[in-house]
Amino acid sequence: MPQAGEHHPELPPVLEDPERKTAIEAAADDEPDFLRPGTDAGDSDDEEADFSWLDADVPSDDETPSGGGARREKPLPEISGEDGFRLREAAKRDDQAVAQAPKLPWLQRLREALGRSSSNLTGSITSIFTKRRLDDDVLQDFEDVLIQADLGVETAMRITDRLSEGRYGKEVSGGEVKRVLAEEIERTLDPVALPLELDLEKVPHVILVVGVNGTGKTTTIGKLAAKLTRAGVSVTLAAGDTFRAAAVEQLKIWGERTGSQVVARPIGADAAGLAYDAYDVAVKNKSDVLIIDTAGRLQNKTELMAELEKIIRVLQKRDPEAPHTVLQTLDATTGQNAMNQVDIFRNVAGVNGLVMTKLDGTARGGILVAIGAKHKLPVYFVGVGEGIDDLEPFKARDFANAIAGIEGDRALQTAG
Repeated sequence: MPQAGEHHPELPPVLEDPERKTAIEAAADDEPDFLRPGTDAGDSDDEEADFSWLDADVPSDDETPSGGGARREKPLPEISGEDGFRLREAAKRDDQAVAQAPKLPWLQRLREALGRSSSNLTGSITSIFTKRRLDDDVLQDFEDVLIQADLGVETAMRITDRLSEGRYGKEVSGGEVKRVLAEEIERTLDPVALPLELDLEKVPHVILVVGVNGTGKTTTIGKLAAKLTRAGVSVTLAAGDTFRAAAVEQLKIWGERTGSQVVARPIGADAAGLAYDAYDVAVKNKSDVLIIDTAGRLQNKTELMAELEKIIRVLQKRDPEAPHTVLQTLDATTGQNAMNQVDIFRNVAGVNGLVMTKLDGTARGGILVAIGAKHKLPVYFVGVGEGIDDLEPFKARDFANAIAGIEGDRALQTAG
């Protein structure tokens, strides 16, 4: 058995599992012509492809469930909501985790990451509200600033309406405007600032990570695996981006760092077949969580989106409820385009949670507010850098204070 993160190309191919072959062929029957053998879509469903190459032994028939995950045998890990994930109600124990205080270094990094977004907003607020009474022209200028900051029309209108309540015709300080801005952003985002729920009574809990090219899927997977293993959750990783050698190697490095086994295949192999095999490896390893990487795909590439649907169909041959979490990574630097990405991936892959990355490289961090207002999908984590600790649970108040240029709850309460 290879150690975590190791890759052994010298392992001989294992015998083809008839059930696996039937499942993948059944999924292939549903796919469009451009994904079938002999096309240029990048799949390799033809008989010459090596579908049996694994970085681990294949579980025997008595170890592999015919449907649904295996019942958990080992004790549940200690998980606090402050880690960014929690056990679902069915898996909770009687003891209560002790809430941890916010980590000041992280809050500092978040404020620094949102510095460009914040400085644009606060600079415009200072310019608009200096020695001017609140009238229709001022409110219109302010609404335009909020829309240009990618907060979205709905949120911008709500903030200006709130600001005008009881203040119309009066001079308004910049501090008061920031307070209203922060409160309304927090009100919008608080319902979607949720921890990732893990159902560990029946394992593995399958997390499928999707998104367009360059949104940080593989890095996010590595950071998430690190968080989970630190919390005592065992993880298997699947290198489902079978088009990029760099993505496979990067995931193997994360596997070594986190002590997680990585299931990989040669470049160009069938991603759906890999996902099928990775599920069985996770069952054999008794892993709590299986995280599957996928190739980056533009939302307008029909053939690649169809491949994603195929991966999901194949996983459901192993567990009808899989994937339990479909996590989409969004690049904050893309602004309004991120909104369109959520629309497409939600329809195709059933996305039920988001991670916003690269907040440290943009002045368009406000797009997260617009996405939260429109889609109301849970935002589990935000990323502000490449370091292993630069992925943190999303907290609505921290984000709202940072983007409004307010430092901490006390400043929020006393501003103005």
